[in-house]
Amino acid sequence: MTVSDEEQGSVGRPDGPSGAGSVAVEHHHGTQMSSAGTGRVPDFFIVGHHKSGTTALYQMLRRHPQIFMPKLKEPKFFATDLPARLEPPAAGTLPGTLEEYLALFAEAEPEQLAGEASPSYLRSQAAAGEIAAVNPDARIIAILREPAAFVRSMHLELVQSHVETEKDLGKALAGEDVVRAGRHMRRYSDHVRYAEQVRRYHDTFGPERVLVLIYDDFRTDNEATVRRVLRFLEVDDAAPVEAIEANPTVSVRSIRLDRTVRALYEGRGPLARVLKRTVTAVAPEQVRRGALHTIRRRLVYGKPQPPDERVMAELRVRFKPEVVAIGDYLKRDLVTLWGYDGVN
Repeated sequence: MTVSDEEQGSVGRPDGPSGAGSVAVEHHHGTQMSSAGTGRVPDFFIVGHHKSGTTALYQMLRRHPQIFMPKLKEPKFFATDLPARLEPPAAGTLPGTLEEYLALFAEAEPEQLAGEASPSYLRSQAAAGEIAAVNPDARIIAILREPAAFVRSMHLELVQSHVETEKDLGKALAGEDVVRAGRHMRRYSDHVRYAEQVRRYHDTFGPERVLVLIYDDFRTDNEATVRRVLRFLEVDDAAPVEAIEANPTVSVRSIRLDRTVRALYEGRGPLARVLKRTVTAVAPEQVRRGALHTIRRRLVYGKPQPPDERVMAELRVRFKPEVVAIGDYLKRDLVTLWGYDGVN
């Protein structure tokens, strides 16, 4: 898949965090920026990965009375080195300055911990240093998933969000290489550098301030894993915990149909404008959007087909060295847990 000029942009700002805040920020280009303004700086960060339970964890934590997390789940503010068009789209308007970013946490009470969840931060090579420049004492939470299953789920999400146009995973992997600013990047495989990614946060914040979770544990015992996170954050771990499953993996039956329905949903294009004028008089916006959401859910999305085992086997062969490396680093037998003991 080719990368357009628009795709050359970053998730955040091209020159790192900027704007007003009570802190001085030195970003990865080495430029110092500060302001007399004030703002609440997050105490902790859920840094990723995508499709590994980060949304569910975010939703469960933000219900805790001692924790504040903004409505915008993925600010992506510190992932300044990642192309925006190679990432899942944001659920809202992203902050463009440090002042706008800190404003996300303005409603946090003094006695609450403030946190955010941006899965792009784990893949980003810049985010750890950017976060440390704002809060060197931040606590970091990462979730790791078996690589082949992660890549398949990530591919389905990118197809659903129209970032990926190739529905066949094998073909998408064959065309995953892109070049940005002279640097070679791989859309899917670059996510699976677990040991390197965890080590980056350990080196920046210290192992005692980084909690690495395994997706299988989260799926097996949701509540126990969340209580472990609460203890790590040093808040009340006896508070009620409601299990949540967020962002289930779905398959897009037709990209063209999904684009058409999405255009209607968002009111884009001449047909959408005509329909909007016609329907506005008889149905409020909430009802219209609900109906279009139902159409998308029933006609456009479906249960994913079983994975292509040949492709999955190739992925396991490719990623076994990474699984061995992160297992050794965390001192946990992930080779057996993730079924790589039979992979040669």
